[in-house]
Amino acid sequence: MSRRAVIEARGVSKRFVSHSSRATQLKERFVKGLTTRDRGPSEEFWALRDVDVVVGEGETVGLIGPNGAGKSTLLKVLAGILRPTSGEVEVQGRIASLLELGAGFNGELTGRENVYLNAALLGLPRREVDGLLESIVDFSEQAPRIDDPVKHYSSGEYVKLAFSIAVHVDPDVLLVDEVLAVGDEAFARKCLAKIEQFQQDGRTILFVTHSLDLVTQLCTRGVVVDHGRVQYDGDPAFAVGTLRKILGTDRPVGEPSGPAEKGGVVVHAAHVSASAGGPARGRFAAGEPFHLRVECEVLPSREVYPGEVGAVVMGAGDIPVWSMRTSKGHGLPAEPGRYLVDFAVDAVPPLNGAFVVGVQVDHAETGLPLTARRFDDAVWVETGDLPGLLAVPATTTVTRA
Repeated sequence: MSRRAVIEARGVSKRFVSHSSRATQLKERFVKGLTTRDRGPSEEFWALRDVDVVVGEGETVGLIGPNGAGKSTLLKVLAGILRPTSGEVEVQGRIASLLELGAGFNGELTGRENVYLNAALLGLPRREVDGLLESIVDFSEQAPRIDDPVKHYSSGEYVKLAFSIAVHVDPDVLLVDEVLAVGDEAFARKCLAKIEQFQQDGRTILFVTHSLDLVTQLCTRGVVVDHGRVQYDGDPAFAVGTLRKILGTDRPVGEPSGPAEKGGVVVHAAHVSASAGGPARGRFAAGEPFHLRVECEVLPSREVYPGEVGAVVMGAGDIPVWSMRTSKGHGLPAEPGRYLVDFAVDAVPPLNGAFVVGVQVDHAETGLPLTARRFDDAVWVETGDLPGLLAVPATTTVTRA
């Protein structure tokens, strides 16, 4: 089912310029007499490069990536706080953003006064805020301190009040940065419950987080940003796997990243294409031919066994979707050397989503595994507007009850 786009970023880039020496205050500029020439050489830093992101109505999107990847910059561009150097951004509906600790707060004003200030910045007239004030204060748990200047609030108290304001202004789009990590556990649970309520109401949510469990738990999509570019956009589980691969945390400490020698067999590579020996391909439509070529090597050793090669195509959470296997007696021979194992599928099943490939070589006689390897380069299969994993033909009838 197609969704109306509420957030569209097309070709968005953001450049920052830094100088080796600069006056940070007006007084300093007058005292030192610094001019543009005195600032020293400038350096350009591109926080975002050619970013394309389209978020549909009612989606919950987790924006993840390493530190300094450009996630928060992208969120600020989408919120209209930063103007992109190039590209276009369009957001439909009322936005509520919670991007920085204390952003939009005046430290000299009380919590109550900041409620009115923040709500006004988000477009709410004072009359509406009057009706929401009690609920905002109750949710924030700041009733005892609501008339204290917020400069005396702790970071957690800041977040509680700011989040409470953001979720009470009836937003169509909620943009949230990692600030929720500052609150205590009980309040974090209350925030998650509020986000789940927003999801049920069909609101659009985009948040930056380093909690990868939240991405798989809450999100309908995951977007991975690294070095200012989108590296992956799709299934949350695969987004998490992509980030862990970038960070090098996708395997236990000490485990080799390349093909491992085990049981006298090495699986070097797996190539997906539409035909034997054809160019690599990452997207298929249901019904198209699918070909998998696995490169294996039988190593010289005292004991060399014939091996059966199996391949499995896995969906999110490593759930096996379909498997393929060499026929009995037609696997890897008990003879050292490099071999190509080809699996051909006449028609891709009517699936929808991202998938990865796992390869395992078993002892041809005992069935015990000799070696295995997983390949994390996602293969996409698209079947129209199918909302689930598998399209199953069904005969339907409608009768009066």
